[in-house]
Amino acid sequence: MIGRDDNRADSEQVGLRLKIRLGSIVLPTAALICFSVTLAQNTEQSGATPSKPAVPTQDLSGVWMGENAPNALLTATNEEPPMTAWGQSEFKNAAAQKTPPPGKSYSDPYSRCDPPGVPRVYLLDGPLEITQTPNRVFIFYEEGHYWREIWMDGRAFPKNPDPAYMGYSVGKWADETLIVDTIGFNDKTWLDNVGHPHSDALHVVERFKRIDGDTLQITFMFDDPKAYEKPWTATPRILKSKPGRELLESFCVQNDSRSSGKK
Repeated sequence: MIGRDDNRADSEQVGLRLKIRLGSIVLPTAALICFSVTLAQNTEQSGATPSKPAVPTQDLSGVWMGENAPNALLTATNEEPPMTAWGQSEFKNAAAQKTPPPGKSYSDPYSRCDPPGVPRVYLLDGPLEITQTPNRVFIFYEEGHYWREIWMDGRAFPKNPDPAYMGYSVGKWADETLIVDTIGFNDKTWLDNVGHPHSDALHVVERFKRIDGDTLQITFMFDDPKAYEKPWTATPRILKSKPGRELLESFCVQNDSRSSGKK
C-alpha cells in the first residue's frame, strides 16, 4: 500500500509540473494572439493606412506640375495689385496688345519667343524639375527649356547685374522654407498672361515650401516702386509631385503661334 501511494503521489506531482509548464506556454501565446487580433480589428475599424516615409523638409528635388494655372496674378485677397500711374498705363497697353485691331500683329512678348520671365514661367504649360546641389539650386522648365540658377553659397547680389529675362537669384533656407531673392531683370516681360507690367527695378521674393510629400507651395512677393504703389503678395501656386515624369523637348519656333498657349 505504501508503495502504491508513493507511486500515485509521484504521478500527481509529474502531472502538476506538466500542467504548469503547459500553462506557462499557452497563456503568453493566447495573450499574443488576442493582442494581434485586437490590433488588427482596431486598425480595420479606424481605416488607418500605413504612413509614407518621411520626406526631408529641405528637399525640393523632383518633377512638379502646377494645377489650374491662372492667367492673372492677383493679390492674396484676390484683388488687382495697386499699380502706379505708369503701371496702369503699361497694363492698358498690354490689354490692347492682347486684342490688336485688324491689320496689327499680336504683340505679347512671349508670343515672339522671348523668355517669359519670373513669375510668368510658372503659369506656362508643362512641369518643372528642381535639382539641388550644396551651393546651387537649379530649376528646369519643360516649356521652352528655360532654366534658372539659384546661388546658395551665401553670396550677396552683384552691384550692377546685367539685366536678364530670368534675373539673378540667391537663396537661403529658413527652417522648412527656401527663400529666393531675384533682381537684375530687364523690362521686356510681363508678370503674367494678362500683362501686369514691371520695370527693371523689379525685386521678386519666392518662398518654396513642401507642404507634404506630394505638394509644393510657392508664394511670390513683388516690390517694384515704378510699377506698383507698394509691395504685394500674390496668391500662392500649388504644384504636385510627378514621380517618374521626364521633361520633354519643347522649344519656341518663330513660326509657331503661342496665342493659344500650346506648342
